[in-house]
Amino acid sequence: MTGQGRDPAFLAVRDLTKRFGGLTAVSEATLDVREGSITGLIGPNGAGKTTLFAMIAGFEQPSAGLVLLDGEEITGRKPHDLAKLGLARTFQIVQPFAGLSVRENIAVGAFLRLPKRRDALALSEEVGQRLGLGPQLDKPAAALTVAGRKRLEVARALATRPRILLLDEVLAGLNPSELRDFLPVLQDIRAGGVTILMIEHVMQAVMSLCEHVHVISGGRIIASGEAAEVVGNPAVIEAYLGPGAAQRLAAHA
Repeated sequence: MTGQGRDPAFLAVRDLTKRFGGLTAVSEATLDVREGSITGLIGPNGAGKTTLFAMIAGFEQPSAGLVLLDGEEITGRKPHDLAKLGLARTFQIVQPFAGLSVRENIAVGAFLRLPKRRDALALSEEVGQRLGLGPQLDKPAAALTVAGRKRLEVARALATRPRILLLDEVLAGLNPSELRDFLPVLQDIRAGGVTILMIEHVMQAVMSLCEHVHVISGGRIIASGEAAEVVGNPAVIEAYLGPGAAQRLAAHA
């Protein structure tokens, strides 16, 4: 798939489709992510969010469609090639290298740009401090709490010096205090020049962080727009709560 014209969106997904045998997990998904934004991708469980992420990030090959990053087509490229172009992702199931320290875990990402161990460890120190992991840098990664592991997952991706970061439910499992403390960290990452596309179920975070939200249900993008506008969309309400839910809620408003 070559020869496409430049797309004005920083990340542009066009008619992206993934079939597993007779099952279509994602169908003709189209979305834009503006440079410098925090954009949300929401939807009920099993909607196709992680599959869509996996195709964008090169972990799954799409059956059809296009992905463009800053006007360059990146459809189907390998994850390590995309990392070099500045696209990094986190994973819903956090799995640090348990036998390494927190500092060494972050350095794994840093080695993408910095081949010398000294330089990679220096960057891991900087990123670790930025993510609030300073006191834990020399502790085993296995000793971190769930909240600490979530921060480590983001730190390791950030150490690759990405231009765009795909976050897969990094706030899931956090208590209200941990959630409150993590939101400014994500805002700081964006302020540092990194564009963010995030899958999230915590609607408080979506409303606080995201300027623009895309909603996927049944593998299809069913709504896109500002966060406040999207969450009140009848199609979105029914995707989460079932047929007729929007009408029932309106009747009781």
